[in-house]
Amino acid sequence: MFKQILGKLPKKPSSAKFWDNGESQAPPDNNTQGGDDVLSHRSSNGDNLAVEVLPRLKDVSISEKQELFLKKLRLCCLVFDFVAEPQRNLKEKEIKRQTLLEVVDYVISSGNHGKFPESVIQEATRMVSANLFSNPQWKNKTPEASGDLEEQEEGSLNPSWPHLQIVYEFLLRIVASPNTDAKISKKYIDHTFVLKLLDLFDSEDPREREYLKTILHRIYGRFMVHRPFIRKTMNNILYDFILETGKHSGIAEFLEVLGSIINGFALPLKEEHKLFLTRVLVPLHKLKCLPSYHQQLSYCVIQFVEKDCKLADTVIKGLLKYWPVTNSSKEIMFLGELEEILEATQLTEFERCMIPLSRQIAQCLSSSHFQVAERALYLWNNDHVSNLVRHNSRIILPIVFPALEKNGSSHWNQAVKYLTENVLKVLSDTNPELFEECLRKFQEDQQNADDAKKKNGETWRQLEEIVASMAK
Repeated sequence: MFKQILGKLPKKPSSAKFWDNGESQAPPDNNTQGGDDVLSHRSSNGDNLAVEVLPRLKDVSISEKQELFLKKLRLCCLVFDFVAEPQRNLKEKEIKRQTLLEVVDYVISSGNHGKFPESVIQEATRMVSANLFSNPQWKNKTPEASGDLEEQEEGSLNPSWPHLQIVYEFLLRIVASPNTDAKISKKYIDHTFVLKLLDLFDSEDPREREYLKTILHRIYGRFMVHRPFIRKTMNNILYDFILETGKHSGIAEFLEVLGSIINGFALPLKEEHKLFLTRVLVPLHKLKCLPSYHQQLSYCVIQFVEKDCKLADTVIKGLLKYWPVTNSSKEIMFLGELEEILEATQLTEFERCMIPLSRQIAQCLSSSHFQVAERALYLWNNDHVSNLVRHNSRIILPIVFPALEKNGSSHWNQAVKYLTENVLKVLSDTNPELFEECLRKFQEDQQNADDAKKKNGETWRQLEEIVASMAK
């Protein structure tokens, strides 16, 4: 990604002036005063400011580079309005873009030149804050759902991305650089900085969220002192999403970062981590927008079960609590996640929840939506799940048998009927005596139901005759 950005940099400077590089034109004569290379422009807040046209870092001596680098960082603190006046200050915007590219390249190429001094870290975080946290011009404005998809996609893209992309790249590089001293940096990349960074995850621009996800992961790994605060803040944002708003653009990215964090949890799991599973991850299944983040959520939940198999019972009962009733696509997601959880579930934990779980699977088998019934039948293709069922067949088979038998005889979809026949054959071969017992019980129940239906029909017929005779 960054090579593509740097590819736009000129290979050779045509002069000592930064703007004179063949890509942007020199500023008009009325913007220069005397012998000073100064370019006047108006910032996004309406103030008149001056942009000093600085020489390139590679054109100055080593002793002057650091001071020049600091000047370039200060220059990049100026924020332009890309929304109200996108065509204004084009030359100045290009100067800033080129300067941003240059400071990123300086961080990358710093190599083994020693740790960055505190003044560099301070100016770097000030520049990042000015561009990311002090730019209120653009707000997430997605057009109405009735509009064209193309318009919706354009509406969700940040117009200031030509600058912001490089600022995010700079922040990523400065955080990950071996020349960045974590002890010094934590004074400036503090709780306030991290909190504002987490707030940016609600951006509708997917490019911005992707950068934020990578940067947050780097900060979490680099600054151990911030880890509890980051987890607590993310918990609070997710609580607000679950209990209050139900709207947030960055839930999938949050969960992707959390998946890596959970993967690194030490055993035995702390109580706060188990509470996070039961109070945040499991309730996230009830939201209408689950499809947008289900893959990441499922990964987080399975990580917990793999680390502590005793949590399987809690997770499965949580899924059953929030199991969708009228949304078939969500049911298919739940069944897929359930299979992965069962693969990591031991027999003892399975036995604690197998009765309500079997009832729910029986309902899925009876679903008129063929994909739901089909996905439930695929559970028997999993060797571990089949083994769990086989060990508890005397309890599970009587619960699911009626649904299987009805599918095999009367389901409208041929694929479901074929899969059902295969499952019934497996169950019959596994325990023939129990299978025959369940079949007899099913036939008796069917006969009783038919008799009751006939009796009710006869009762209604007699009532109708009595009403008719009274009417005469």
